[in-house]
Amino acid sequence: MPLSRSLSMTSLTGVLPPWEEDELPVEDLLLFEVSWEVTNKVGGIYTVIQTKAKITVDEWGDNYYMMGPYFEHNFKTQVESCEPPNPAIRKAMDALIHNGCQVHFGRWLIEGSPYVILFDIGSAAWNLDRWKGDLWDTCNIGLPYHDREANDSLILGSLIAWFFKELTDHLGDKPNVISHFHEWQAGPGLILSRSRKIPMATVFTTHATLLGRYLCAGNTDFYNNLDKIYHRYCLERAAVHCAHVFTTVSQITAVEANHMLHRKPDVVTPNGLNVKKFSAMHEFQNLHSTNKSQIQEFIRGHFYGHLDFNLDKTLIFFIAGRYEFSNKGADIFLESLSRLNYLLRVHRNDVTVVVFFIMPAKTNNFNVESLKGQAVRKQLWDTAHAVKEKFGRKLYDALLKGQIPDLNNILDRDDFTIMKRAIYATQRHSLPPVTTHNMLDDSTDPILSNIRRVGLFNSRNDRVKVVFHPEFLSSTSPLLPMDYEDFVRGCNLGVFPSYYEPWGYTPGECTVMGIPSVTTNLSGFGCFMEEHVSDPAAYGIYIVDRRFRSAEESCNQLTQFMFSFCQQSRRQRIIQRNRTERLSDLLDWRYLGRFYIHARHLALSRAFPDKFKMDPMAPLKGFRYPRPYSVPPSPSASIHSTPHHSDVEDEDDEPYDEDEEAERDRMNIKSPFVLNASTPVMKTNPPPPPPPTSSPFVNNCYPYSAARQ
Repeated sequence: MPLSRSLSMTSLTGVLPPWEEDELPVEDLLLFEVSWEVTNKVGGIYTVIQTKAKITVDEWGDNYYMMGPYFEHNFKTQVESCEPPNPAIRKAMDALIHNGCQVHFGRWLIEGSPYVILFDIGSAAWNLDRWKGDLWDTCNIGLPYHDREANDSLILGSLIAWFFKELTDHLGDKPNVISHFHEWQAGPGLILSRSRKIPMATVFTTHATLLGRYLCAGNTDFYNNLDKIYHRYCLERAAVHCAHVFTTVSQITAVEANHMLHRKPDVVTPNGLNVKKFSAMHEFQNLHSTNKSQIQEFIRGHFYGHLDFNLDKTLIFFIAGRYEFSNKGADIFLESLSRLNYLLRVHRNDVTVVVFFIMPAKTNNFNVESLKGQAVRKQLWDTAHAVKEKFGRKLYDALLKGQIPDLNNILDRDDFTIMKRAIYATQRHSLPPVTTHNMLDDSTDPILSNIRRVGLFNSRNDRVKVVFHPEFLSSTSPLLPMDYEDFVRGCNLGVFPSYYEPWGYTPGECTVMGIPSVTTNLSGFGCFMEEHVSDPAAYGIYIVDRRFRSAEESCNQLTQFMFSFCQQSRRQRIIQRNRTERLSDLLDWRYLGRFYIHARHLALSRAFPDKFKMDPMAPLKGFRYPRPYSVPPSPSASIHSTPHHSDVEDEDDEPYDEDEEAERDRMNIKSPFVLNASTPVMKTNPPPPPPPTSSPFVNNCYPYSAARQ
């Protein structure tokens, strides 16, 4: 069966300007990056600035500095204190220190070792009322006394604006300063710097709008929390409109920002990862096999007594992230799993799917049944090894004497008794548990409630088995001793049908590890792949349409994706993992960092138009990343209409040359072409609706892409 294919030949392009024009005289510039999460892990922004540090240091060297709040514990454990290399920075710090505000300098001990300037908020808190007055006089934004986070953000912003004023006074006209602010917590620094006409170029990045977060958050009383939201929204909106350049992390967040913050982003700056390539293609495939074996050991213990399915024909799916039931798409995922279970049973498919939900929730301990299952598995393993050792010794002795042992006598009655006892120990009178822990709110938990609703109880007839692991994975766990990265490498498919996901690192991490994944066109990652890859499904990136389709249609589409994935043979899954892993070049900061370079260049051209020129009408450079060379441009006539086919491969079914295809893919990234069009306009019109069907399961027997518009 050929892999999924698309009828569309469209390849959208990125917004990358010509590389030659983007080179900046970094020796005559200073770059500052401001975030609340510098050396202070709170959320996903920490991952962005931490992973991006190395490529930025490689470009800027000692002219790159990060700025954020000072926390004593973080400073002692993550920062090596040192003196600033630039005398002007030392003088600006001293100006604040002599006025009673503590400022700390050092190298952040991460890859790249960037310089950090950290401001002690507590030492400057006595200025809060005065600085609140300055903010009100500047932009008529008032901060309530009870919002500590907003007040701390104002203190940090006031210190940063003060620092930039002292710095630019010492520097004069050269070198010029670029400051990049992340999220609303850094917004006050940008607002105050611009209101005081400090000569520097400014960039502001929102990773997700405040209103978007609040409106999509589950169990949030929006109207009764307006007093906690509105002033923060005002800070965010003011920062957006004060910045020379406004950026966001994805096209879908750009649409959101355009409506809620009333400014269209100038540049989309996608989030990347530091990709480390293996020297040989087969190495990551070997890691997949090794880690999958470890997950299979857990499955053997968890489903003891009901292990009537073939683990060699068992696929492992997973979903992971914060426990936001609707935002992360767990609701549509469970409904689709119910329909997938129905399809696999109706078509008498011999494939079994084990699905892991890795989402932290409130628990009080491990489930006794789960622990017992692993103990029974280990006991059975020890028994088998003891009998094997005894069998081996008798066989060895017989062969030394030149005899063929009598297999009827090589095991005595005691051996059979031990084995029978081991078999009886694996009997259980209850179904395997759907959760590995005791939940504190079992009756109201959204995942467990929906598992009960759709009836996925891990019965013998179910072809879809569910394991809810309400705790982050750790190699020290007595139940599933694996780190998250190793677990992901051992899975077959990551499923992330998110409703609200400004970027989405989880499918990106799957891609870098060569694991296919499902995402949506409401996530930044999904939009990015739609833009840059003409046929994402062929590369193992399945994109569910949750923006222009109803929930029912999206659910059917997700079911079709998973069902077609279950029809793939082992060889086809290996080929697809190779293709998926090659897409990791698109997510490497060495490539995506160019979007940040473009934003800085644009900011300099707007802040200092006499020194820095940038032609706004210059043609933009994009790239075409087509469908894999081995995939024909139209569906094959030999496509299977049922899932019944053997793992024995038909050599003429799909021509495939790994080396040739990999080289073509590498050239597609490294040899971009030039477009004559200007910046692509974001889509606002929905695609044509799919052809009507008489039943939601009519097309489910076939890969979805064959019916794709």
